Amino acid sequence: MYELNYNRAKTVANAIETFGQGDDPKFVSGGQTLIPTMKARLAAPSDLIDVSKIEDLIGICQDGDALVIGASTTHAAVHENELMVQQIPGVADLAGLIGDPMVRHRGTMGGSVANNDPSADYPAALLALDATIRTDRRDVEASDFFVDMFETDLEEDELITAISLPIPKRCAYAKFPNPASRYAMVGVMVAELADGAVRVAVTG
Repeated sequence: MYELNYNRAKTVANAIETFGQGDDPKFVSGGQTLIPTMKARLAAPSDLIDVSKIEDLIGICQDGDALVIGASTTHAAVHENELMVQQIPGVADLAGLIGDPMVRHRGTMGGSVANNDPSADYPAALLALDATIRTDRRDVEASDFFVDMFETDLEEDELITAISLPIPKRCAYAKFPNPASRYAMVGVMVAELADGAVRVAVTG
């Protein structure tokens, strides 16, 4: 590793302010992608702004006909959450298939969505469910958010705060996982939305 500044943000506003003071800052929550990338010296941020303990970014609640997941909510919490299991069991099942127990208890939904790995599981779910990604400044539809491999519509200093998932009539996810990484070699989410529309999204 190398010298850098580590900052644990207390609020979203604090995180954004601290980010603006760095030379080449990065947000980090679970760190399941960024930290290994830094260890391999493929990334060298001047500042890490840790958003994993911001209370407003953690948890799952129902907002009308949608479930809202805080960006720093771990995969394990998504998998085990009672609301998620009852209302969108396909996403609860998906979260339980990510990585291994260590990854599921450290990695976060917002971090995975922001990274947009082409073999990640969540992007397929967000696209199939016609989700909305909430940031510190705007709401973005999933179809506009995911631009290309490892590329999203996020600005450099923009922070995902939550993901809003419309509750479907039903949905399911299945994948062929890489036996080592558990990333999807092929993954498919199928959802029948509340209005009867059927959407299919593929990852891998």
